[in-house]
Amino acid sequence: MIVAHPEAPARPAPQRAEGVLRLALKQEAGRTRPDRVYQEGCAKVRLVQGPLGATEAEPILINSSGGLTGGDRFSVEIELGPGAEAMASTQACERIYRASAGEVEIRNRLRLGPGARLDWLPQETILFDGAALSRSLEADLAPDSEFLAVEAILFGRKAMGESLTHATLRDRWRIRQGGALLHAEDLRLEGPVSEILARASMLKGGAALATILHVGRRAESLLEPLRGILGAQGGASFWRGRLLARLTAPDGLALRRRLEPALTLLRGGRPLSRLWRM
Repeated sequence: MIVAHPEAPARPAPQRAEGVLRLALKQEAGRTRPDRVYQEGCAKVRLVQGPLGATEAEPILINSSGGLTGGDRFSVEIELGPGAEAMASTQACERIYRASAGEVEIRNRLRLGPGARLDWLPQETILFDGAALSRSLEADLAPDSEFLAVEAILFGRKAMGESLTHATLRDRWRIRQGGALLHAEDLRLEGPVSEILARASMLKGGAALATILHVGRRAESLLEPLRGILGAQGGASFWRGRLLARLTAPDGLALRRRLEPALTLLRGGRPLSRLWRM
């Protein structure tokens, strides 16, 4: 006798983290204040009150999921009205864990109105072995706005004895000013990342990389002071209205020790968020 067995129930799809944040800031009575705030899923924001007399807002971006893996989605949109000033940072380093399937997608979109200034200063992104990340940064700047951005990546955590052998990273930047494309770059690493990073043309075995972009009236005058801070493991150039710098380091601590003074210089001496300080 043949007994028909019911089909085994389908395995439930794994839960995925999704976060959407939309933040609009405006200048009002000499200070930058929130105009519109929308939070969805694991994306949160907290606005820190600056010292008396400070004109800039300090939004702290939070991923309440604690980390991201394949299939997770996270997007941030920040808009600054005319004359608004802000320093946007993150509560902690973003962690990209091993992906069983798919990629983490992070989309950041920034818009600056006339006379606005935004310092986009997220803390480092940490890639774990087997991670897969697709990230984009798009910024639309008014002709007279000022923009400072940094993206730093740690390939594993040497201090924790962790190694990164295989991973996928796609990082895309598109910066426009006055509607015209000002800066574009695409970074793609895939496969045996440790072998790729060991090449002399890459990190020479290092485990940390940062890119800094500065657009503003004082950018060219800061080129030589910035080169002095970056030293032999970094480089900086100025052309067509933008200051671009790359910085490599053997680990996250060494990277942070030069990133902090470099970003403080580019901020005109204004201190970084307390979350950045070692």
